Amino acid sequence: MQWYSGGLLLEDSPVKGPFDSAGLRFGASVFSTMRVCQQKLEDPRSQFSAHCDRLAHSIRAFNWQPPNWTSVYRGCAQLKTHYPVLRITLFADGTEWITGRALPAQLNAQQQTGVACWLAPPTYTRSLPLHKTGNYLACQLARQQAQTYGAQEAILTNERGDWLETATGNLWGYAKGQWWTPIGDQLSNQCLPGLMRTRLQQSLSKDGEQVNNQPWNKSVLRGFDAIAYSNCVVELVPIHTILDGQIKLEYDPQHASLMALRGRLTSSAQPGDDS
Repeated sequence: MQWYSGGLLLEDSPVKGPFDSAGLRFGASVFSTMRVCQQKLEDPRSQFSAHCDRLAHSIRAFNWQPPNWTSVYRGCAQLKTHYPVLRITLFADGTEWITGRALPAQLNAQQQTGVACWLAPPTYTRSLPLHKTGNYLACQLARQQAQTYGAQEAILTNERGDWLETATGNLWGYAKGQWWTPIGDQLSNQCLPGLMRTRLQQSLSKDGEQVNNQPWNKSVLRGFDAIAYSNCVVELVPIHTILDGQIKLEYDPQHASLMALRGRLTSSAQPGDDS
């Protein structure tokens, strides 16, 4: 079941889609992937408005045709009772394409025991990193290569060796009694301002806890007690091992700081957390 251009497509529906468009030929699309909480788009934890805002920001930046936002909502409303994860894709002509899927099969186990990450070389560079475009090939290839080393996720880097983000989410590190998350400069250290990262930052800030935002260079990377990554689907997943060539960095996936940060996601969010 999926939604395309204002209508619901079932499994036996006639083939319909952007099969000869710039969206498929060049990856000319933008997307956002949301986790639907309690089967409600209005649940603040679903962050539906924030997902739409991020898509609208990219549409304006690329000077594309805006979609029919009522149709986008209707499509999500049709699929939300069938799938816990929805992906909203928008094309340059304003067409929307909404698909659904299940949560990752190993998610609960990974949230408890963590994952291994492979440190990717800077050749795996994400296109237009401040936007979620359909051209995610670099990330897919980085994760594919990570799996050959027995890792589940990849960490992207730049030419200076700074750590940017994972192939699918934002990085978090805990050191010196506070959380750190990379933030990009204007040239070579750009990374996506993820919605889950924003939500966690807002939650920490409300309780007076500072989050250190700066590039993750070698001096910053020393001394982390715990590392994790976040996105709207997996929420927060600890990283227990990072493979850097012949070097293996190990961290505690059950560090008290991680348990406390995850605890912020299990409680009900307050209205406005998706802004």
